[in-house]
Amino acid sequence: MQKFIQISVHWFFKLLELLIVVSMVAMVIMVFGNVVLRYGFNSGIDISDELSRYCFIWLTYIGAMVAMREKGHLGVDTLVKHLGLGGKKLCLFLSESLMLGCNVLFFVGTWKMHELQVTNVSPVVGLSMIWVYGIGYVVGGVMGIMNLNVIYRLLTGQLREDELVQVIETEGLADVEKQIKEIKA
Repeated sequence: MQKFIQISVHWFFKLLELLIVVSMVAMVIMVFGNVVLRYGFNSGIDISDELSRYCFIWLTYIGAMVAMREKGHLGVDTLVKHLGLGGKKLCLFLSESLMLGCNVLFFVGTWKMHELQVTNVSPVVGLSMIWVYGIGYVVGGVMGIMNLNVIYRLLTGQLREDELVQVIETEGLADVEKQIKEIKA
């Protein structure tokens, strides 16, 4: 069962990555096509501006989910990496709990605005705005599950010590820190 869940999660995030690519390609085609039509033929496609904006909204939120899974969000580990095991665990628990709270607020906020967004129609496309802002359900749910997973693994002792610091260093920063340690030694 565990293997099935891992494979399902893997393919879910591959689907999200595909949606990012599709959204980016659609945006480029719509915007570039509209520029060519406006400057070359003095015309344009009205819906391309609105649809490209909606693609950008979805692309941003889907990208945030993918980045969270890959630990690609910005983070500061200056204090945390110098703490003991208990301090690292406490900081991870607090940060994951705060992120979970934000994701719950995001999901609940989308839920409370649902009725308004369903009846609100976009001016050009005529699309119910819940198709645009409904990404809050997906983001709040997926990222909340990811937070719960980390908290569960932390509380059950399944996290290694190197996983307690949730920031992945860039190669350049790691090289600089290595050189500083060599100079001090």
